Amino acid sequence: MSTMDDPVDDLSVTPPKTWATGVPAVTHALEYALSQTSPRRTALTLLNINQAKGFDCPGCAWPEPAPGKRHLNEYCENGAKHIADEATSRRVTAAFFREHSVAELAGKSDYWLNQQGRLTEPMVKRPGATHYEPVGWDEALGLVADELRRIDPDEALFYTSGRLNNEAAFLLQLFARAYGTNNLPDCSNLCHESSGHALQETLGIGKGSVSLDDIHHADLVFVVGQNPGTNHPRMLSALEETKRNGGRVVAVNTLPEAGLIRFKHPQKPRGVVGRGTVIADRFLHIRAGGDLALFQALNRLLLEAEDAAPGTVLDHDFIARHTTGFPAFAEHARATDWDDVLAATGLARAEIEEVHRLVLGSRSVIVCWAMGLTQHKHGVPTIREIVDFLLLRGNLGKPGAGVCPVRGHSNVQGDRTMGVWEQMPQSFLDALEREFGFTPPREHGLDAVDSIRAMRDGRAKVFVGVAGNFVRATPDSEVTEQAMRRCRLTAHISTKLNRSHTVCGETALILPTLGRSDRDVQADGPQFYTVEDSMSEVHASRGKLPPASPHLLSEVAIISRLARLTLGARPDIPWERFEADYGTVRDRIARVVPGFEDFNARVAVPGGFRLPNPVNQGVFPTPSGKAVFTCNEFTMPQIPAGHLLLQTLRSHDQWNTVPYALDDRYRGIHHARRVVLVNPEDLAALGLADRDRVDLVGVWQDGVERRAEGFTAVAYPTTRGSAAAYYPETNVLVPLDSVADHSNTPTSKAVLVRLEPAGRATVDQETADRETADRETVDQETAAPAAPAV
Repeated sequence: MSTMDDPVDDLSVTPPKTWATGVPAVTHALEYALSQTSPRRTALTLLNINQAKGFDCPGCAWPEPAPGKRHLNEYCENGAKHIADEATSRRVTAAFFREHSVAELAGKSDYWLNQQGRLTEPMVKRPGATHYEPVGWDEALGLVADELRRIDPDEALFYTSGRLNNEAAFLLQLFARAYGTNNLPDCSNLCHESSGHALQETLGIGKGSVSLDDIHHADLVFVVGQNPGTNHPRMLSALEETKRNGGRVVAVNTLPEAGLIRFKHPQKPRGVVGRGTVIADRFLHIRAGGDLALFQALNRLLLEAEDAAPGTVLDHDFIARHTTGFPAFAEHARATDWDDVLAATGLARAEIEEVHRLVLGSRSVIVCWAMGLTQHKHGVPTIREIVDFLLLRGNLGKPGAGVCPVRGHSNVQGDRTMGVWEQMPQSFLDALEREFGFTPPREHGLDAVDSIRAMRDGRAKVFVGVAGNFVRATPDSEVTEQAMRRCRLTAHISTKLNRSHTVCGETALILPTLGRSDRDVQADGPQFYTVEDSMSEVHASRGKLPPASPHLLSEVAIISRLARLTLGARPDIPWERFEADYGTVRDRIARVVPGFEDFNARVAVPGGFRLPNPVNQGVFPTPSGKAVFTCNEFTMPQIPAGHLLLQTLRSHDQWNTVPYALDDRYRGIHHARRVVLVNPEDLAALGLADRDRVDLVGVWQDGVERRAEGFTAVAYPTTRGSAAAYYPETNVLVPLDSVADHSNTPTSKAVLVRLEPAGRATVDQETADRETADRETVDQETAAPAAPAV
């Protein structure tokens, strides 16, 4: 599959950076913001983002410090770009859709689509039509409601991404279950589902256990399969605080990442004129998929150290009082084979033993991770092994210690807390039934991967997406797009134009909504909503900007009106009141969701409140009432000769599926996205040279050829056998059925590929020429944006 994307002919490569942030980050953020809107509007957004009386960054889920300790500029470079992207003065109007057919828009790049600006009014593509056309809200929502009433509830899908707020998420799952289905796929299915599954099984709760203060005061922090410098940059300031307090950091990754080498804090003199702070004390340059073997080796070393000095290494009291399964685990761990470990990790034994000595010298240890672990076939066993590692020395439920899955989107954890999950426990469903007087369906619904299968097979007929960019976030792009086109109706609640709007069901709707930065005024007056960050902190968010259009509705309003039209008047669920006053939604959440008692009063306190985590009280809500040691069989990816294991990743100038620019300056890639990063020795072994043009060909057991064409191979310090390229361009290579065991998460960090010399140069050049035209058009708009006064 060849999609319109970004020009390859303009590619330039510089050496990868050895430090992150500093003055250049500030400069790039301001340049992007001022390219999107006016100086005054830029100032208003930046002074209110992540402030106690302002709005939550719609980017990552990294927590803010307490209000009294919060900096006036409590945001990162990518957060500033993200909010500028939402606060843009550019507008997509009905005239735009008259000018551009759906087929033409489908040929544009993700970058071009996003750069057109904010959506301004509801649009519909009717059956057989070539263009979207304006439609009133009543008719638009009526079209969705009519289709929902015609089908069986389990033929409908209600998808959401992490930008949805708590109140809207609660209403979405309430609507879906009152309608009669648990089909609530979400973006967590695609990224951190492996974390939730492993933590639920071993600790009894599928969330992280640490706070920001724990990070600051840990003796040792592991950062595994994660690039905070791009994906959650404010984590670097937390790790800098760790280092200033005497803690150590171990980075484990297939790529050296600038932010984990050295960090220059732009708000401190040492970050502006000084050398900044070295972050990683040790860097383990691991092979893709080798993290399970690494922690198995560390666990064996801890057991052997205890054998050599009984009573001095393991926390026997903690193990006896709070865990189960230790004897079987210990026997299994002692059998770990060093040859297997070294083959899987690509590390020297001395490197692992050096990190082991750091562990022995640390009283409190935190392990942080992201998709570099979760998006592997053995992602769940890897995280279970990390839990084993922490249990051995009692590194759970005490200050400076614990598990820290770092979520990539601002309220993805809150959406799950609110019930957006196809497998919510019976206790939650029982609470819904008591509160609202209906019997929710009890059978598990469809997750994201199974939703694609259902659309493909004709078992799902209506898709409602609340935020996100489903067709570009999901695997196997051709299969996903064909599946979406089989639907009778697709509807997307969105702030900006994206690729999903060009992949239409028989009837397709674009329903524009307010952004995080927009003021939200309803019948009862100004409203605020709430979000939950990676560390279970819940706080208010209040938009400050005039809405991009008078025709926008909030997500709460859209869901409430759609539910009312679909289900009819129901005195047990007062949808009109929910739309008029979000406080009434929070009152119901307080009676349904544990930890949210007295919600309205507690969230009114500046900074909000932290949800209780039983692990931190020494309580493990597993069937046994104890944390569970597990025995995880050794496994590693098998890479045949002549092949590479590809991981998909973001560039620095990208948020989720949306690139803000065509650069990845920390990795030294400029003016292009269709590049594949390959170890120089691997290139030579494959008979290729730096800057050769190649096609990426996916290899999977179904025999289907999945091809991403027209890439440039760039020599880069990846580990041997590992390659990397940007998504969503390479999602076409991820087979729909290649998923993590237990969690059904796509294996986007373990795609077996071969590289072939590009065989379609003429087509590639035509594509490159069209892409260059796309970029030049956007650049012209950037140079002279419309900038109305605030």
